[in-house]
Amino acid sequence: MRVLIIGGYGNFGGRLVDLLSDEKRLTLIVAGRDFDSAERFCAARRGCAANLLSAKFDRANPESTIGELKPDVVVDAAGPFQLYGSDPYRTARAALAHGASYIDLADGLDFVRGIGVLDNEAKTAGQFVLSGASSFPVLTAAVVRRLQSLVPEIDSIVAGIAPSPFARVGLNVVRAIA
Repeated sequence: MRVLIIGGYGNFGGRLVDLLSDEKRLTLIVAGRDFDSAERFCAARRGCAANLLSAKFDRANPESTIGELKPDVVVDAAGPFQLYGSDPYRTARAALAHGASYIDLADGLDFVRGIGVLDNEAKTAGQFVLSGASSFPVLTAAVVRRLQSLVPEIDSIVAGIAPSPFARVGLNVVRAIA
């Protein structure tokens, strides 16, 4: 299976690559704006079971990049998703158009809710689109489900997120927070 990880050398994408790198049936395509960074990241992980490839990902032309790389799954770990402009789901659409499923790590509520516009298209293609696979939305949903079984009536829930002061924070994390 070929997995394109956009932002694959960043904080979140890099962790995902590391978690998947012991699976010999995977080809992990580590991609982002800076090809040299992707190359260095992959070179530092020589000898892992997965096949690591580096690539430049052009957010302005995801159709071409995804078509050329031919992934089975596209994971967008780059963000910031709230700054994706007038067609925020262009990368997800490009993945579906090239026969790949799409997962992102978005935290932004509007972006995560809006991905549903691609649900029918994904199902028709035998693929899936999944948004909000980041720890914050997933853990928040798990806590809410647990609370629903314990508390008879919940009026509202407010949650927040902040990066750890010990984590390496990249430019896109700063943009997302700002």
